[in-house]
Amino acid sequence: MDATSRASLWDQFGAAIDMLENAIRACPDELWHDRTRQPEFWYLAYHTLFFLDYYLADAAEGFAPPAPFTLSELDPSGVLPDRVYRKEKLLAYLEHGRKKARHRIGVLTPETAAQLCYYRWFEPTWLEAMLYNMRHVQHHAAQLNLILRQVTDAAPGWVAKSHSGLTNE
Repeated sequence: MDATSRASLWDQFGAAIDMLENAIRACPDELWHDRTRQPEFWYLAYHTLFFLDYYLADAAEGFAPPAPFTLSELDPSGVLPDRVYRKEKLLAYLEHGRKKARHRIGVLTPETAAQLCYYRWFEPTWLEAMLYNMRHVQHHAAQLNLILRQVTDAAPGWVAKSHSGLTNE
């Protein structure tokens, strides 16, 4: 991929991550910890961040999220984490994912963009995996914003372009 394509991909992928971050930050504590709501706000945020990380891994085989997170998201029985993760912990995981996405996009070449990735359920090229991952993040960011709008009558606005450039660290 050329520099313009990489920058454009980052601008949009980064914007999806920014929208997820804005939704997480906007969530009031009482909604974050409300285990009676289905789906639970904190869990949707965690699920999104786990798969952001997973789809950016060098390989699905051997993938491990950073502590304290586990591979429970890959359990086909749908088991939830044994605790509610604090907002600060998920924001740190979001930063981990943002840096990983920025790096992965920054090093894409025409050759690496065309290489296949191997996940349990599909085998996209790296470029398709990036687009798939971006759509997944945006899907759940929108879901979280809908929950915020329904519960608090407010939600963060649209982010048109990442707040940080591809080369910012």
